[in-house]
Amino acid sequence: MVVLGIDAHKRSHTVVAVDDLGRKLGQRTTGTTTDDHLAMLTWAEQFGDERMWAVEDCRHLSRRLERDLLGAGERIVRVPPKLMAHVRDSARSYGKSDPIDALAVARAALREPNLPTARLDGPAREVRLLLSHRDDMVAERTRVINRLRWHLHEIDPSWQLPPRTLWRPKNLAGVTARLIGIDGLVARLARDLVDRCRDLTAQIRALDRELEPLVSRLAPNLLELPGCAILTAAKIIGETADVTRFRSRHAFARHNGTAPVPVWSGNHERHRLSRIGNRQLNAALHRIAITQAHYHPQAREFLQRRRTQGDTKTESIRALKRRLSDVVYRALQADANINHDPAVTAAA
Repeated sequence: MVVLGIDAHKRSHTVVAVDDLGRKLGQRTTGTTTDDHLAMLTWAEQFGDERMWAVEDCRHLSRRLERDLLGAGERIVRVPPKLMAHVRDSARSYGKSDPIDALAVARAALREPNLPTARLDGPAREVRLLLSHRDDMVAERTRVINRLRWHLHEIDPSWQLPPRTLWRPKNLAGVTARLIGIDGLVARLARDLVDRCRDLTAQIRALDRELEPLVSRLAPNLLELPGCAILTAAKIIGETADVTRFRSRHAFARHNGTAPVPVWSGNHERHRLSRIGNRQLNAALHRIAITQAHYHPQAREFLQRRRTQGDTKTESIRALKRRLSDVVYRALQADANINHDPAVTAAA
């Protein structure tokens, strides 16, 4: 088995081939067009038919490369950047370059046999793109509101503005009414910011309407989970990117950062919070856990039992998130089976 590690960039890709012992067989730097990728594939054929491509997990740089290689029937695994750093530190070579990084990718893929495999983009990417665009709109609206608040404070420091809800149409209409008859540059800028906030709110609501039927079709079982609404489900779908690429619920837990990290020696077993894994996916599971901790009887009972056993509040929430990871994994597996059913696909 020959592993071809790739260090991907905007203008060039560097590939290094290694054998099953990690010994370097060759290297090549190529461009980033489809023709360049096919030429790289032709170059790789000299090492035999038993090969695997390993790409650093930075899909904004490697998406076209992965699509071209998958279209040619190649097998690709994604290597987290953290694994590369450890391989570079343990190597005899010093410094950092594209060939060194590509070699680190290949050797990391050899050392870790169960890395996630790359798949062609599907509906999950559409959900991720829509949700990412919505997040950008929400962040921009927050910045607009912050600037608006400072302008309104300058106009009238005694003006009591509603907290956290200034974007609502009723509150924006009240601001517009108060600004009538006030002259000056600050008032004009405030009126412009009010209009901008209205536009952003309209765009956010349009994205919500677009996401709801898409997520409802892709994840009906996930939406039945208490505490998991449309936006949280969309985040899980987009960041998971096809749950079938994970070999088990344990691999999924490691990917989302809910698998506990052992930090004990001796007789007292202890674990700490994991700070690795996909933090966006981890945050979505945390929102579900916090919601269930307030309103779901079974989750409250579980947390109380953990507290009785000696866990702190933080440790009990961490244990709940690990359990929720398994629940989400099973729900995603059930949804994947539904969406892959030919009869359901034909009906859709």
